[in-house]
Amino acid sequence: METTTLDIAKIRQDFPILKRQLHGRPLVYLDNAATSQTPQQVIDVIVDYYSRYNANIHRGVHTLSQEATEAYENARQTLQKHFNARKAHEIILTSGTTHSINLVASGFTSLLKKGDELLVSAMEHHSNIVPWQMLCERTGAILKVIPMNEEGELIMDTYHSLLNENTRLVFCNHVSNALGTINPIKEIIDAAHQAGAAVLIDGAQAAPHMIADVQALDVDFYTVSAHKVCGPTGMGMLYGKEEWLNKMPPYQGGGEMIAEVTFEKTTYADLPHKFEAGTPDICGGIAFGAAIDYMNAIGFEAIAAYENELLAYATEQLLSIEGMKIYGTAANKTSVISFNVEGIHPYDIGTLLDKMGIAVRTGHHCAQPIMDYYQIPGTVRASFCFYNTKEEVDALVAGVQRAMAMLQ
Repeated sequence: METTTLDIAKIRQDFPILKRQLHGRPLVYLDNAATSQTPQQVIDVIVDYYSRYNANIHRGVHTLSQEATEAYENARQTLQKHFNARKAHEIILTSGTTHSINLVASGFTSLLKKGDELLVSAMEHHSNIVPWQMLCERTGAILKVIPMNEEGELIMDTYHSLLNENTRLVFCNHVSNALGTINPIKEIIDAAHQAGAAVLIDGAQAAPHMIADVQALDVDFYTVSAHKVCGPTGMGMLYGKEEWLNKMPPYQGGGEMIAEVTFEKTTYADLPHKFEAGTPDICGGIAFGAAIDYMNAIGFEAIAAYENELLAYATEQLLSIEGMKIYGTAANKTSVISFNVEGIHPYDIGTLLDKMGIAVRTGHHCAQPIMDYYQIPGTVRASFCFYNTKEEVDALVAGVQRAMAMLQ
């Protein structure tokens, strides 16, 4: 088995929360697909903002406002460079992936008509299902589903057959939060464009594990949440091609998104401010940029290699447990393992693991259609990050075995 080039012990020192104990035991944090932890380097940026130059941006001539504006816009440029957007104003700073998707869904209300078709994959987070259902209710458009198979992979032949001249939008996650599957988004995007449809990719689960080059992908919209990539909660981004962002009306009205306001008529600001009404989470935006810088300093290739090593090890160890069933066995996946033990409810395992200091996620993971497909109430999900260790995997396996002994 490969040996990582990362100094995991040194990296773990960056994360103060990993020193915490739960119920008298060292914390084993394996819920990274829900929220990754935050390194001291990013925490320091947050403290520095509120300690030294807390001020509103874009509007003030005073020094603090100018410093805050520069830091916030530098973070936007960090994101532009990281995702290889053509222009900085194609990066819209939002409260997260859910906000980003709703922004696009709202914008397409005036661009769709009755009978238009939207395609969504069967393995989406609710945030990439419900806004489109609401859009269909508003416009009379029809939502169709790209099915998945037992391994947790999309059935691409069916996808291609669903595309037609009525298809206007295609939505798919880059990585499934419930299964870890890495979807073939380049094929999805290219085929949709050939049919004349636009594509939104939910990149929330992909961003911690890989770098998406939005120009190389030729994707129309790409969304990310900062709290999945060692950043703060309540902050994210929407990448949108300039031509699409110009076609869409503003999502919200208020300050900052205007050029001129009279009681007779309002004209809107240029990108990106057209979609950034009100005072944003200034500190969150700056910290988002710092988090991306932190992860790039470690290196995404090294992160991916190590996480794949953890995934292989954890899969092998968990499958040694009698009655273990892993959901999501795609050939191409990230470091997420969703599992159940025969005869035991996932909630019961998760509750007992917590008492042992092991944090995992249980339930349907906001992906209820996936659970309905497998005809299960939910799963236990262990999701790994570059600061996790094989010793923590061993603790998880031992914890599951102990929970089984208590529950069976």
